[in-house]
Amino acid sequence: MIEPFNDEYFMKKAFSEALSALDKDEVPVGAVVVSKGKIIARAHNLTETLTDVTAHAEMQAITSAANFLGGKYLNDCVLYVTLEPCVMCAGALGWSQIGKVVFGAFDEKRGYKKFATKAFHPKTEVVGGVLETECSELIQEFFKQKR
Repeated sequence: MIEPFNDEYFMKKAFSEALSALDKDEVPVGAVVVSKGKIIARAHNLTETLTDVTAHAEMQAITSAANFLGGKYLNDCVLYVTLEPCVMCAGALGWSQIGKVVFGAFDEKRGYKKFATKAFHPKTEVVGGVLETECSELIQEFFKQKR
C-alpha cells in the first residue's frame, strides 16, 4: 500500500509554495513544516517583498511553526523545502532541533553541504533529492528568465 502522506506528497505542497514565490517574482523556493502528519506552517521566499536577506522560505517556516507550537523547538517536525538549505537556514534549523529535513534540488553553489555539513542538530535526519527534477527545473527556469 502506498502511504498517501509521504515525502513526495509534502514536497508537492512545498512546491506549491515555490510557485507562490514565483508569482511574486521571488526566487521560487517553498517550504512546509509537518507535525504529526499535518502541515502546521507554509512559507516561501520573501526576500524581495520584505527587502530582507534573511526572509528565506525556511526562516519564514521556522518562525511560523514555532508560533503555531508555542515553542522554539521543532524536534518532532519535518521541514520540506524545494531547495537545499543555505548555511544560514541550516544553522537556524539546527538551533530549532528539527527532527527531519527533506529537500528537493541540491544547491551546489550555496547549499549547506558545501560550507557547513554539521550545521544541523546531530539527531536531525536529512534527505535530499525528493522531486529533484521538478524543483531544479523551476529554479533554473527562473534564473534563465532573469539573465
